[in-house]
Amino acid sequence: MWVIHPFLDELYQDTVKSNLKTYDEEWQSTLTSKFHGLIGTFKSDVPLQPQIREQKVHEQYTRYSIEITTLPNVRLQMYVLVPTHLEGEKAPAVLALHGHGYGNKDIVGLDTSGNERKGAPGYHKDFAIELVKRGFVVMAPELIGFGERTYSNEKRQSLADNSCYSLASQLLLHGKTLAGLRVFECQRVLDFMEEFAEIDASRIGCMGISGGGLIAAFTSILDQRIKATVISGYTNTFKGSIMSRRHCLDNYIPGILQYSEMPELIALMVPRPLFIESGKMDHLFPVKETEKAIEEIKSIYSEHNVEHLVKSHLFEGGHEICGDQSFEWLRSTLDARNE
Repeated sequence: MWVIHPFLDELYQDTVKSNLKTYDEEWQSTLTSKFHGLIGTFKSDVPLQPQIREQKVHEQYTRYSIEITTLPNVRLQMYVLVPTHLEGEKAPAVLALHGHGYGNKDIVGLDTSGNERKGAPGYHKDFAIELVKRGFVVMAPELIGFGERTYSNEKRQSLADNSCYSLASQLLLHGKTLAGLRVFECQRVLDFMEEFAEIDASRIGCMGISGGGLIAAFTSILDQRIKATVISGYTNTFKGSIMSRRHCLDNYIPGILQYSEMPELIALMVPRPLFIESGKMDHLFPVKETEKAIEEIKSIYSEHNVEHLVKSHLFEGGHEICGDQSFEWLRSTLDARNE
């Protein structure tokens, strides 16, 4: 019986074997530039025009729903969680990025209708709330294609349905990617964070899970304003995860294997601190490939004499946020910049 697997395996080996190189500053600059071109560039000089849609006071924080403009005629909604009793002091901040599901409501304790959730949280574990309780100002944008920002031409069967395929496939025809658009919008959120009165802009971190982990990684690669990053449920190899099963189209970057496998790509953050967490039973991003990726990332960081800035936690669990170590790591890492 004829199968295509041997051909694809050989194609992969022939493609990646030419990627061996010295991981110096020239490598970092060249690959970062090439990567930015592959995901597609977006430009906008329109004002952010922030507008508060609603406000809800909780015991430990206040939650705002705020909109900003990212592109002409494109508005982005985000939840902004501000700790109570800042007393005029600026706080560290986290750009918190949700994965697949019903959008940013799922990381701030709301159900699909926008009401306070009464049941147990899903794989996101309300991690934006966990972060604000630790003193961070948290900004949780609704990534385009999810929740209220789905493609209006589609009929959704449930509020958890997304528009990733429709948006990604159209953008690919323009030589751009959905990942690139999401990264660009996150950079617009970073612009807003720099202006936010309660935020110390020198202490901005980023944390994302699954597809949000991808965007956390990619945004951190391209934007130096992010000083520390937590990637949950994503770090792996393309060969061992994205190529080994059917994944959402938003994961695919045309031509990337000609220049980099996933670990080398993530290591472009060097020398900024990086924390990787992943469940040992994650069926989407197998732990053996995660371990391989962590070792390669540490190896690249070691060439810059900063291997100690890569931390990891492989926990007993599946495809989900953990936070047992990463939340406090993020806090201590960003606090250290204030000493």
